[in-house]
Parts: sequence; structure tokens; C-alpha cells
Amino acid sequence: MPKETAMVEPTTPTFLDDPRMLAPRRVVRTELGGGAFELEAPEPLAPYARCVGEWLEQWAAQTPDAIAFAEPLGDGSGWLRLSWAGLRQQVGAVAQGLLDLGLPADKPLVVLSDNALDHLVMLLAGMHIGRAVCTVSSGYCRLAGSDFSRIHNILQALDPGLVYASDAAVYGPALVDAGIGAAVVFSQGAGQFPGALPFAALAATAETPAVMQAYAAITPDSHGKYLLTSGSTGHPKVVINTHRMMCANQQMLAQTLRFLDVEKPVLLDWLPWSHTFGGNHNVHLVLRTGGTMYIDQGRPLPGAIDKTIAHLRDPVHGVQPTVYFNVPRGYEMMLPALEADEALAHRFFGRLRMAFYAGAGMPVSTWKRLEAVAAKVRAGSDMGPLWLTTSWGSTETAPAITFASWQLEGPGVIGIPLHGTRLKFIPNGGKLEMRIKGDHIFPGYRNNPEATAAAFDADGYYCIGDAGYLADEADPAQGVVFNGRVAEDFKLTSGTWVSVGTLRVKVVSALAPYAQDVVITGHDRSEIGALVFLSEAARKLPAAELQAAVRGALQSLKAEHSGSSQTPTRALLLPDNPSAAAGEITDKGYVNQRLVLARRTADVEALYATPADARVIRP
Repeated sequence: MPKETAMVEPTTPTFLDDPRMLAPRRVVRTELGGGAFELEAPEPLAPYARCVGEWLEQWAAQTPDAIAFAEPLGDGSGWLRLSWAGLRQQVGAVAQGLLDLGLPADKPLVVLSDNALDHLVMLLAGMHIGRAVCTVSSGYCRLAGSDFSRIHNILQALDPGLVYASDAAVYGPALVDAGIGAAVVFSQGAGQFPGALPFAALAATAETPAVMQAYAAITPDSHGKYLLTSGSTGHPKVVINTHRMMCANQQMLAQTLRFLDVEKPVLLDWLPWSHTFGGNHNVHLVLRTGGTMYIDQGRPLPGAIDKTIAHLRDPVHGVQPTVYFNVPRGYEMMLPALEADEALAHRFFGRLRMAFYAGAGMPVSTWKRLEAVAAKVRAGSDMGPLWLTTSWGSTETAPAITFASWQLEGPGVIGIPLHGTRLKFIPNGGKLEMRIKGDHIFPGYRNNPEATAAAFDADGYYCIGDAGYLADEADPAQGVVFNGRVAEDFKLTSGTWVSVGTLRVKVVSALAPYAQDVVITGHDRSEIGALVFLSEAARKLPAAELQAAVRGALQSLKAEHSGSSQTPTRALLLPDNPSAAAGEITDKGYVNQRLVLARRTADVEALYATPADARVIRP
């Protein structure tokens, strides 16, 4: 029988346990037999918007002068801001321009460039008239050198009716000989590309009633976006995102993060719109709540992180976010500046209700450093301790499935199911595989019926391929602990399973601050190894001192975990950084384990060579 567990609400609630600000954490567990069970929230999902455009129409009418989105001015002198009324006007004009082009009804719009206001307007304009839009990572065009075969394959698979990019000089070369018959639009340099249209011409189109007629025809099941999977195999799948998925997921978040309807959020956000974290979770959060997003041109990369710091630090034009989203690598790269500059830390943490991470597991060392610097500058304020939290989801789930709406003691727990989500646990290879149902689940992969059929079980649950378990078997409201990818895990020759996701986080924490990231090795071998991508701090150390530090970290791990499945016995320090051009590191800043192993077989062999390679460090 279903059994509900609930957290007792205190008599004098603070922000984190005030039911007006955050939903009380409650969950129902239903036993399914054979060790399988299901979790879901006891409250149903409330009604949600018909389509993404309803949010834009709402705020353009209710708060027309409020700032919706902003991007940095080219001269670094501040921000180009767009109000909700201004955004709606531009979306209507570009939507009319798209209708006037008479594009084939079944062909999507494709955007190739980075986050920007024109990009946003094109994205929303397409969705406002029922046209699916696909933002493709700019890296396919800008980092491929003269070999554009991968972006050509993607474009041919998408078969777009129109392709938009910001600058013909940057993106034009990738469109030459792409083998598509699409219209092409550039914000800059359209005259340099034969037949291309300037974005300004679309934006100057006078809107007619045809725009709202097309808008009225959109149904919840209309395709709103196409998003590409990460494509670790080299062949990314095209994930259909319907308006139902995207609107339902925002309602799920709204019923948990109730404070967003009380205090309109302010975001400083760099996460790429080609991925569901930035493009769905964060952009749609601003659209759903009528908040404000400042588009950050920074990245969690050496040098590029300086732009993020500058956007925070500027005393005149700096942004003080109220909620902040990043990947663990992003927080790690911000920490040296936050720790060294108390004024900067005050600006960053001063109004912050929530610091959120996702996309990869966060090392304990990064978590503790964030808490320490936040505690230093928030002491005595009414903001209280830093609320550092996380969620779990995927491109196929629009994206959030769970959320941790309480104060966590450390990384690992990914929350409990959001309202309207059914989370099933199935025993699989010594783990509990997680599967999902809900209005936010995708209907399938575009033009790929085989992959679509394989993505769902016989009961219609999406098989995400991740594993998890309850933090407390007696109390499901304590949350689910992420337990890695089922497919990433491997067995040692002893038959012992290695949980790659959880071990990677432990090793990165043990090697802090010297590891940017690690890749776990050992498939069909007797011992675990680690390929180590070095941090900037590691590169400043003398070689002997660095090797001693790594050796000491491996020894500490061995002392802490005696089992072979949790203890690397060897490490190899890699001289270079993961290659973004080759896909070793994604737009979100995390390392693709499988692709690194496939590309660096010589390094893996060196780890296990006999006689031992001189570069290999052993405890």
C-alpha cells in the first residue's frame, strides 16, 4: 500500500521551511514487488500553460516595462536591456517575417550561435507561430577548423527551413556546401553571404493578425523545440520537446519553488541554450515567472571565467543575482576570486536565495569552500546560510525530474520527485535503475522510431539509464541519492562492479585543488586507474611536489576505502586539457568519460603497462 512520509513543519518557519516559499517535502512510496518501488508527490500537478508563448503574452500585458532579458554591450559599458513589452514587439515582428517567407510547414528553424537577444527573439518567434526551433551548439561551427562534416551531418538530419546565426563571418563558412536548401539569416554581415537575409529586416516587419492566428492554433502537443543529445557516439539524437513538456515542467518547479512567484528572480546566466539546462530550465524559468535574465558571456574555462567575475564585480553595471545556476566546474573556477575579494563575495552572495548546481556531481571540497565563503559574508544578515541545492533531469524530461527543496548536508542527494512525476526504481545489476512518467516526458526522437521504442519500457516509463537509491530506506522524504549511469559502470576482472559517477566525484575531491577532472579506467582489468586533467593550481607546482600530492591523495583514498571498487591504484597526469573541439568537454564544462577513453587509448595502456611507465603515480 502507498505510504506517505512528511516533514514536520516548525512553528516559526524560516525561508527554507516556510510553506509559502518552498513546498513541504512529502513523498508517497508504493511497493511494486521484486524489490521495485515507485515514488511520487501526494499533491497533483496544477493546470499549466497551453504553450510557451502564453508566458510572454502574460508579462507583456502585466509588467510591460519590467526588464526581461539583457546582454552585455560590445564596449563593456553596461547592458542592452529588453523589456517584456519590447520583447513581445520584436517577437511579433520576427514571427510575421517568418510567416511572410512561406517556409515549409514541417521544417524547423535552426540557430547556430551563442546566447544573445537576437537568438532569443528568433527562438520565441518560431515557437509563437507553432514552428519548432533547434539551437545547435556553436562549437560545431567555431571549433571544427575547416572540417565542417559534423555540423553538415546535423543540418542534413534536421533539414531546416531556415538557419539563423549571429555573424556571417563566424558561421557562414560552416553553411557553405552544407547540402541544405534553407533560408539563411544573419544579425551581422548578411551581405557577405549570397542570398542571406539581415535579421534587422525581419525585426522591422509589421505584425498582422496572422501571427496570433498561428499562435491560437498551437496545441500542448505541438513541437516547440528540438534538442540534440550530447552525441558521445558521434551521432546525436534529436529530442522532441513539446509545449506540454516544457510548460508542465515549469509548473512542477513552480509548485516546489514557490518563492519565485513572490520574489521575481534575477539571473546572471551563461548556460548554453543548445542544452536543456540553460535553454529550457533557466530561460523558461524567467519566462514563467516574469523575472529577469542577464546573459553572461563568461564560461567555466581559463580566461573566459573573467567575464563572469566582471559582470558581478562592476560597481555600476554589476548584477546581483537572486538565484544562480551553474555546473560544478563553474563554481570551482569562480571560487578563487570569491575567496580573495570580500566585496565581490558580498555582491554575489548578498541577495542569493538559491545556489543551484547540476550537469555533473559536485566534489565535497567545492561544496565546503562555497559554504565557507558564503558564511563569511552572510554572517549577521537576514539571508541566513547559503542554500546550495540541486536537481536531476535530462533533455528528454524538459528537464527536471527531482528537486532538493531543503538544506542539504553535502552533495549526493538529488531530491524527491516533483509534483506530477512518477519515479520507478527497478533492480538492475546490483543497482536500482530509475524510470520516469509524467507530462514532462518527451514523445520520442525525431525520425527515429527504433530509438524511441527502446527509450520506454512496457509500462510507458522513460528509461533514462541512471541509477539511484534512497538516502534513508525508512524515510523516502530524505531524498534520492544519485548512483551513476548504468551504462558507464563496469566490472573489474574480479567481478566487482565500479560505480563510475560516484567514484569520479570522490577522486576529484581527494585530489583537490589539483584535478580539473578525472576519467576512471579499469574496464576488464584487475585494478582501477585514473586519467587526471590538471587544474591551474597543479600546473604551478614543481613536478615532484605535484606527484607527491597526488600520491598522498591516492594513499588517503586507499586508507578510507579498502575495497577494490572504490580505490584507484594508479594515476596518470595528462599534459593537456580536455579537447572541446573533439567533444571531450561539453558546452556545460563537464568531461565526457566514454569519449576520453576512446580517444586516449594510449594513455590507458600506459596506466597498466609492464614494466611500469615512469609517468604513472601509485600510492
